[in-house]
Amino acid sequence: MINRLLVANRGEITRRVFATCRAMGVETVAVHSDADADAPFVAEADQAVRLPGDTPAETYLRIELILDAARRSGADAVHPGYGFLAENAEFAAAVTDAGLIWVGPPAKVIAAMGDKLAAKAMLAEAGVPMLPSWTDTGEVTDFPVLVKASAGGGGRGMRVVRDAAGLPEAVASARREAAAAFGDGTVFIERYVERGRHVEVQIFGDTHGTVAAIGERDCSIQRRHQKIVEETPAIVDPELRASLHEAAVSAGRAVGYVGAGTVEFLLAPSGEFFFLEMNTRLQVEHPVTEAVTGLDLVRWQLLVAEGEPLPLGATPPVDGHAIEVRLCAEDPAQGFRPATGILHRFAIPGVSGGFAPTKGLRLDSGVVDGSTVGVHYDSMLAKVVAWAPTRAEAARALAGALARAEIHGVTTNRDLLVRVLRSPEFGAARIDTGFLDRRPEVFAPLLPADRLPLAALAAALASAAARRADARVLAGLPSGWRNVPAVAQVSRFTGPDGEIEVRYRLDRTGGLAEWSVDHSAADPEATGRSAAAGPGAAGPGAAGPGSERPAVALVEAAPARVVLDVDGVRQAFRVRRVGSAAFVDGPDGAASLAELPRLPLPTAAVAAGSLLAPLPGAVTRVHVQVGERVAAGDPLLTLEAMKLEHQVLAPTDGVVTELPVPAGGQVRTGAVLAVIDGSPVAGDPTPSNPEEDLR
Repeated sequence: MINRLLVANRGEITRRVFATCRAMGVETVAVHSDADADAPFVAEADQAVRLPGDTPAETYLRIELILDAARRSGADAVHPGYGFLAENAEFAAAVTDAGLIWVGPPAKVIAAMGDKLAAKAMLAEAGVPMLPSWTDTGEVTDFPVLVKASAGGGGRGMRVVRDAAGLPEAVASARREAAAAFGDGTVFIERYVERGRHVEVQIFGDTHGTVAAIGERDCSIQRRHQKIVEETPAIVDPELRASLHEAAVSAGRAVGYVGAGTVEFLLAPSGEFFFLEMNTRLQVEHPVTEAVTGLDLVRWQLLVAEGEPLPLGATPPVDGHAIEVRLCAEDPAQGFRPATGILHRFAIPGVSGGFAPTKGLRLDSGVVDGSTVGVHYDSMLAKVVAWAPTRAEAARALAGALARAEIHGVTTNRDLLVRVLRSPEFGAARIDTGFLDRRPEVFAPLLPADRLPLAALAAALASAAARRADARVLAGLPSGWRNVPAVAQVSRFTGPDGEIEVRYRLDRTGGLAEWSVDHSAADPEATGRSAAAGPGAAGPGAAGPGSERPAVALVEAAPARVVLDVDGVRQAFRVRRVGSAAFVDGPDGAASLAELPRLPLPTAAVAAGSLLAPLPGAVTRVHVQVGERVAAGDPLLTLEAMKLEHQVLAPTDGVVTELPVPAGGQVRTGAVLAVIDGSPVAGDPTPSNPEEDLR
């Protein structure tokens, strides 16, 4: 029997396992890197052991350190979570050799399924349908194909290739990324199915020979071959569902599977399905299965590890529909570039539970208010899951909760997830792995451009109210008091598209006499200058001659809340200020603004044409030389951060004049990666305006 469990992982999966341990009366042990010393999962553990290491990213991969932590803490069992060592057969064997209980499949099963090429050959003999695959690039004649890492998952080391010319570089890049993520750069090539669906089956096996299917999940909506929206049950007919379950159970029985696992399939538009891989661990998306079955899969893992038989031998009944989204620290508009920073506020409204099966809204989060999001680990912050009697209700509830969430300080994919869930195509279940590639509209922010001025006005009014609340002298004077009442107050912000200047004047009653917004970098068709006298007469921006402007009146202005009457409809804006930053959450969406000082200090100038690093990372490759002429879109460097490669592309035509960071060099946020001189030369067309852009 397990009495004290060490979880060899971090973040939300560790908190998830701890929740079940507390319910079962099992003591918990966390291990952590220096970067995670103050993380929530460490604080929740009964005991915690620091793992020393040169770099935080490698700390959790040190098998000898984890075994030593188990010995020092008195743990009698180890749960690997997912990622890191979860599918490492050497680790599983080392745990059992140390006399500890391993919560997972036997090492020999992990080894067999960890080599995807060998796994495909083994399961093909068991009758599981397969896609054609190759290991020699010279054998590939039909395109498109998918380059895949042999020892891993999560989308790392995967590249779609549509012609022979792009295959060598795709293989080389996939090898580098796979080696960085899994310590094994072996890749293979597989036929790529256009508009396919990713459907997987949750299986469970015990030590008594039982292997059961616990339902299926559709994980088709992906970015960079990583799942971001998952749901169950999948929209398939009963016959296909039965065939998927049968194939998954056959795969499990063929390898003598024990514990929780997932058999992943690619469902072609023709209705055929093909084996992709078997993940020998608990999946990130397991909460949706728990929501519709009411089962605690982590509890099952612990019981099976103790030798108990599964409580059932067939697929359990399904109640309702569940959808999960992965909330990640990344910028979808910039190629899903990872984001870092301090998460000043993280609140999802309406949550009925977390880390355990529940009806309604569930939050499994690895972060809390004040958490620091760094570059050492995966960008996922949390999983948000909605259960409802029907798919449409679950999607609506989940989208509504995300839209009302307060997420301050770190850029996330929240707006993208909301737009996906609210899209007609998702509502009609017209989804496949290429969904995001065909739907550019879902990348637009929730806050419309013509509503940004209202958010800026709310930020300015809240800031003024906060200053009056903090005033120690003449605090009784109204905000904005002037000897010359016609002089407006001015607040300047930097926003998502440039500088925003807000001018406003209050009347003797504290009402909004006039206001104007100059959004210098915005689309002139969406925003511009506007000013009008009298309460309710001002508008958020001019949309051109003769356009109608909404009438705006001030109802309430407090440091954390501003209420405006817009065309007779009251709209409340929640404002949270952290230093110079103002985070505004309104009925149409959220805006992150930074208030500029009235008397700014001088700062060092950056050379024109400089490309700046948006986050810390390592330059793994430099593709050009100083003096080389490049065209817009040409690759300049490859930057590795959060275990993924990111291409730095030339934003304009020009000549490379500086490359200050060599291959292998580390960079901090804001460091100059390259400088391009876009000045025209004799015989060259006039180049486009240079932008500082890392795509």
